[in-house]
Amino acid sequence: MKLNRSLIALAIAIIATPLFAQEVYTVDKSHSSTTFKVRHMMANFTGSFRDFDAKINIDRARPAASTVEFTIQAASIDTDNENRDKHLRSADFFDVEKFPTITFKSTAIKPSAKKDVYDVTGNLTMHGVTRVVTLPVAFLGFGKDGRGTPKAGFEIETTLNRKDYGIEWNRTLDEGGILLGEDVKVTINIEANGPKPAEAAKQ
Repeated sequence: MKLNRSLIALAIAIIATPLFAQEVYTVDKSHSSTTFKVRHMMANFTGSFRDFDAKINIDRARPAASTVEFTIQAASIDTDNENRDKHLRSADFFDVEKFPTITFKSTAIKPSAKKDVYDVTGNLTMHGVTRVVTLPVAFLGFGKDGRGTPKAGFEIETTLNRKDYGIEWNRTLDEGGILLGEDVKVTINIEANGPKPAEAAKQ
């Protein structure tokens, strides 16, 4: 009787394991972007970070058990103006020699009031300052490409105050007002690659 119970328990464990297994997804950089928009005098200008990566552990059965780590190489900032980019890399702004990366590491994930949107809370570190933030992450769905690679899509739109991270440089205009806004609108679009069946079996 004890043997039978042990076999039944083992069978249940084997069947249940795939349901709770996490799948590791990584960024498809050719189909992803990290962009920002900030006020400059009377208008907005946009830029992007060209070098970034993420490790996304997805638990389909228990989304709250999923995790994400996201890393941006600060020196990869690109505003389509080399002189401006050099200034942004300097100690006036990101100080990339001292603080080469911008990172986010999740600590909690829960559904929001909006369909397919999750509140992802974690530690955002930029310019040597770490703050707890909650990012609204829209889940755009699962799929596969023509080669059978599993895909997942995500979008994040949020606003950060650069002064919260010690990036305070500004200039007063002769006509009054200041050169740069404090709020930075950030948009991240991620198309992520999941493990193919052979790779998933090894996880």
